[in-house]
Formats: sequence, C-alpha cells, structure tokens
Amino acid sequence: MKFTIKHETKKRMRIHVATKRMTFEQADILEYYLSNQINITFAKVYDRTADAVIEYVGNRADVITAVRTFHYETADVPCEVVENSGRALNAYYQEKIAGRLMGRVLRRLILPMDIRKIFITIKSMKYIYAGLKTLAKKKLEVSVLDAVAIAVSILRGDFSTAGSVMFLLGLGDILEEWTHKRSVDDLARSMALGVEKVWMLSDDNREVLVSSKNVEVGDKVVVHMGNIVPFDGVVVSGEAMINQASLTGESMPVRKYQDSVVYAGTVNDEGEITIRVTEKGGSSRYEKIVTMIEETEKLKSNAESKANHLADKLVPYTLAGTALTYLLTRNATKAIAVLMVDFSCALKLSMPIAVLSAIREASMHHITVKGGKFMEAVSEADTIVFDKTGTLTKAQPTVKDVVSFCDKEPKELLRIAACLEEHFPHSMAKAVTKKAEQEGLEHDEMHSKVNYIVAHGISTTIEDKPAIIGSYHFVFEDEKCEIDPGYQERFDALPEECSLLYLALEGKLAAVICIEDPVREEADAVLNSLKKVGIKKVVMMTGDSYKTAKAIAKRVGVDEFYAEVLPEDKARFVEKEKELGHKVIMIGDGINDSPALSAADVGIAISDGAQIAREIADITVSADSLYEILTLKVLSDCLMKRIRRNYRFIVGFNTALIGLGVTGVFQPTTSALLHNVSTIGIALDSTKNML
Repeated sequence: MKFTIKHETKKRMRIHVATKRMTFEQADILEYYLSNQINITFAKVYDRTADAVIEYVGNRADVITAVRTFHYETADVPCEVVENSGRALNAYYQEKIAGRLMGRVLRRLILPMDIRKIFITIKSMKYIYAGLKTLAKKKLEVSVLDAVAIAVSILRGDFSTAGSVMFLLGLGDILEEWTHKRSVDDLARSMALGVEKVWMLSDDNREVLVSSKNVEVGDKVVVHMGNIVPFDGVVVSGEAMINQASLTGESMPVRKYQDSVVYAGTVNDEGEITIRVTEKGGSSRYEKIVTMIEETEKLKSNAESKANHLADKLVPYTLAGTALTYLLTRNATKAIAVLMVDFSCALKLSMPIAVLSAIREASMHHITVKGGKFMEAVSEADTIVFDKTGTLTKAQPTVKDVVSFCDKEPKELLRIAACLEEHFPHSMAKAVTKKAEQEGLEHDEMHSKVNYIVAHGISTTIEDKPAIIGSYHFVFEDEKCEIDPGYQERFDALPEECSLLYLALEGKLAAVICIEDPVREEADAVLNSLKKVGIKKVVMMTGDSYKTAKAIAKRVGVDEFYAEVLPEDKARFVEKEKELGHKVIMIGDGINDSPALSAADVGIAISDGAQIAREIADITVSADSLYEILTLKVLSDCLMKRIRRNYRFIVGFNTALIGLGVTGVFQPTTSALLHNVSTIGIALDSTKNML
C-alpha cells in the first residue's frame, strides 16, 4: 500500500494513505490489520482524511514494512469486524446532529415569526401527546414535566422558550441514543463469537481439526462438552445440555437431541453433539447479542436503577414546587422557572451513559464486561478468589518431561496423550498437544469415544483396552490404577515443582507428564496492589497437589490457599464467603471453575481458557497480564466515583437554578437553557475515559 508519513515523534507516526477518501470498510480492515501487528500498540484510522495514527514499540522499519505490504484484498479480517462496524453509526448521528443544528439556524434566519410560531405549535404536539399518554397510565414522569413546560410557554405566547426547550430536548435525545447505541454495539462486538478452529466430521466419520473459515453450510461439526457452538445448525446425532444464557437469558441449560436447532455462541454444558451447519455468518450472533443487551436489565447497575427510580419520584415534587411558587408569588414567570428545571432528565441521562462508557473503556483494555452491575460489584468487592492454573500461573504451561513407567518410549506415550487431550480446552491439555506438535508427532485418532470427567481427566479405549489420563485422584483413587513395583523409585523421584499429569493404560501407570506452570512475573505485584485498592482477602484454590500449591501461594502472597479441591469445593467456598457478608470475585479459566464463576458476585474468566468459562463469566479479561484485573478494579472504582459526583452536581446545580428562578434572577428561558445545557454537558462528560 502506498502512503506518506505526515508527522512523526518517538514511537508514534501519522501516515496518509494514497487515496482521496476511504470507505468505512477499508478503514475497518486497515485498522484491524494494524492493531493486530505484534509491534503496534495502538492504531486509529480516520476514514474522512485517509490518515492513520500508529503507536509502536521496537523497530520503526518493521512498522513501515507492515504498512507497505498491506493489501485490502489479502488482509485476513473476520467478517463481523466489517459487518458490524461502528463507523457508519457514528457518521449517521454526526450528520443527524449537524442537520438539526443547521435546521434551527436556517428557520430563525429565513422563516417569519408567525410561521415559526405555527411550526413550534405543531412540533409541540408530540411532547404534549407523550405527556398525556403518561398521565393516562396514571404515572408522573419526565415526559409530563416536558409537556407542561412546553404547553404553558406556548399558552403564554413565549414561543421562543418553547422552541428552545424542544430543541434542547431533541438534541439530548439524539446524544443519548447515539451514546447508548455506540456503547451497546461496542459491547456486542466484544462479546461476539470468535471461534478460530472447530472439529469437523470428515466423509469417513473422522474428526478433523480445521479453521472455522473452511466450514461451509451443510458440513458436520462435532461440539464436545465445554465447547462453544460455532455455527447455527441442526443436531444430527448425540445429545447435550446447551447453555443458552448469552442469547436468551435462560439460567438453566436446554436439552438438545437429534433434529433440535442450536445457535452459534451457546455452550455445551454436558454431552456431545454433531450438528449440520445451517448458517455460517457471524452477523446473526451479533444481532442476537444486541437484542439481548437492549431488552435485558442485565446492563443496569444498582446505581442506575436508583437514579431512574429517584428521577421519576422527583417529578411530582417539581410539579408541586411549581404550583406552590405560583400560589405564593402569583408570578407565572417564577413558577415556570421551577417547571423548566428538573433533576430527572440529568439523572436518567447521565447514569446509563457513564456505565456504558465505562464498559466501552474496559473493552479498550481487553476487558469484556457483560453489564454495569458487575462493575459496581467489582468496586464493592472485598474478597477475590483465584484459580491457580492459567490465572496466577501463565496461561501457556509447557511440558518439561515425559517419564515412562512401561516399555513404551516417552515420545510414543506423548503421542497417545496428545491424541486424547486435543479434544478438550484446558491449559494443561494445550501444553501436551503443543509439545507433540513441536516434536513432530502425528496423532491420528486411535481411540473410541472420549469421555471427559470435569476436574478429573479423560477416559476412553484404545484397541478395546482402557486408557485414561488425568489427576492423581482420578487415576489412582477413582480408577484404582497401579504402579509397576519396579518403577516405584522413579515415581517417588518425580519433581515436586511441576504439575503432574498421569497416563494409565490397561489399569497400569504408563507415563507421568511433568508440566512446568511458571508463576506470572506480575502476580505478586498485582495482588499487593489489589489490597491497596480495597481488596481485603486474596485466596488461591487449585486441584493441584498441596506442595505445589504451597510453594506458589508463598511466592505470590495470597492470604489463604486450598489444594486438591474439586469444582464443588470452589463453589461452596464462594457461597460461604457470601453468607459471611463478603462481596466475592472469582477468577478462573477452566470448565472446573464454572460453578464457582456462577456462584460469585462477579465471575471473571481468562480469555484463553475454556469457552464455557468465558460464556458463564460476567467479565472476561485477556490472558496477557494480571494487571488487567487491577485496571478493572480501578476503572470500576472510578465509575462509582463519577456516578456519585454526577449526583452531587445534578442536585446542586439544579437546586441553584430553581432558587435563582424563584427569586426572579433568571427568566424561564435562561433557566431552561442552562438546565438543558448542563444536562447535555454532564452526559458528554460521562462519555469521557476515566483512566
């Protein structure tokens, strides 16, 4: 691609693409491409000027090469990035606001006052009708105040005030709608499906791992337990319990069997199904999420609900204040000054915008928040529970050694283990399959149907002989496998610092896979910082051995740790803490963390973890750094501070306006102008970033 560098500072450049103007699609493709380059930390593309701002680390020449080799036709960009772009939305509302401002200016300059009076009177009918409709429902809400203020102004012949009030109300509605739609769309895009690889059933009924882009309508895809349903489809075989909460809000999973319809983005809680793909596009998933967000109360925090409730409760008092002012002063102008000012507009407008803006800002830090109430809960939380593997430890553990306890070679045992583990999304399983790939070991299907036992392991048969892989508890205590006495000394010498995965064939221990699961470098610093921002107790829970857990707990500085725990133990601990009055955050990445994620006040999943964990969780963070947890906590605290500040400003400023109106210092027009300008101002302020 041809471009010129317009401006450059240290590690930052502004380039101009050699085109007169970009389309929205071109801008989205280029921005996605730049943002996903390893050495580019920030990229913003401006379609109107065909400019792009790039911030980077590392070598400047690498950035220039990346831009130069870019082509729109060959860029690998998910279809939903382009289909659900926010650029068209922003352009629509910008033009709408510009048209509204231009229309008002032209009417005042061109139309005679008599015609403007007719126009204002006709326009007022919409607001008056809305007020009467609310009264007919026996409610006193903001629409009643607007209707009374506009109607009284017109009856008094003050058409200028009525016109100004309607203009500001209309402008406020556009800004509210724009901010809400933009925030909801950003949230929906971050929640939209992003499945890269799926298990497709080949013509000879073998499961083959392929890119989701290679799947076509009519292909058969296998969905294992704990995995996300990648496409809309019809079940052709198998049976499963499907969690549809992300689309329908249903708390209980739904049984799916042959000929049942399943939807992209739902999660297989239990069982296994094969589906025939009926719809490949990602837009249907996106649209369903948008509908779910807009229709559900899930987005609303307690602060928002209180603001809406308080806003409606204040309407009768505003009307009463207007009547009382008139009775005491017999001055209609002073009475209308009270009517022109109400607390409810600003309360109802600023609070949801602040929450949605905070959610959008969180997404900029690779944090997906599914509702405002979860950020409020994070702010109030005093206890945080970490799963060990993939959270306090790195999300990409590695195989250090494969120790043989039979006559087979370690590479052959690793090949068998990878063949079993490749079906299930767990960090330990990924370590095994990655090691096999590095060793160049091909592991075609050699087993029968694979059964996954949550928090324990995998069982199957190879050539009609039992094969299992999993934890010590599963292999030796549940399945009663034995160790050949000749290998006991080797078994006793296994390294304690590693996480151990046990492979047994025909009831005998065949191999132990030693997996290094190094602690994240930032873990102790993050945990210490969390305590400084309000977290009183940090707990680590793991299914790993006591010795391994103790060593890691000491290093990262948790207050309590629990080893060799089952999924129900984690959930039980969370429930107990809640019963003691604590607000609990649970952080995990595996299928076995799902019960605890559901039980906590806020469940946070690591993005590289199991799909079911991400779907059940209230918040998802990327696996890059634990500092995102700290960012989330600080951002949530800032949101609550902004909400409280908004309350104080709205009450203080509008009370002052009412007082100045009653004393005659301000005319109704001035009060209305200042009230509406302050309402829009605080709404715009609420859209600003908090960090």
